[in-house]
Amino acid sequence: APRWRERLFALYFISHIPITALIDLQPLLPAGIAPRALTDLLQQYATSFRDPLMLQPPEWFKAFIYCEAFLQLPFFPIAAYAFLKGGCRWIRTPAIIYSTHVATTLFAILAHILFHDFSKAEHAGPQTLRERLALLSIYLPYLLIPLLLLFTMLCNPHYKHVEKRKRK
Repeated sequence: APRWRERLFALYFISHIPITALIDLQPLLPAGIAPRALTDLLQQYATSFRDPLMLQPPEWFKAFIYCEAFLQLPFFPIAAYAFLKGGCRWIRTPAIIYSTHVATTLFAILAHILFHDFSKAEHAGPQTLRERLALLSIYLPYLLIPLLLLFTMLCNPHYKHVEKRKRK
């Protein structure tokens, strides 16, 4: 497999661990549990990029965060190891499952960002196309890298499954 892609995937999964643990999971925690510095960081991000999903997530978005906590987060160090080591064909099926799941959830999130009427939201959401595109730019890498991962797992000959024949 092209080593640059494996390094990109390793960096993606390594960087995703602290982002998920320290920022993304905050909406699931009771108020006052997260350290003040982290809640301030989340508040600053949500205000700067007009992302009300992270401050007051709708139930469907919370479901995605639960998936991130219990399905994706445990996978991140495993995937990081596989791609840092390189050439690990056993990561193919888990990577296909992960990338398909994440791409599906991101399509819903991106559609919400592009088309939802945020004018009645308690926290400021994007109003102009420019604000929507700025917020979209934050979420977009979390769609594009999983799609590249999926493409790599499906199309790269290194990761393709080779059927073993029984000898007679």
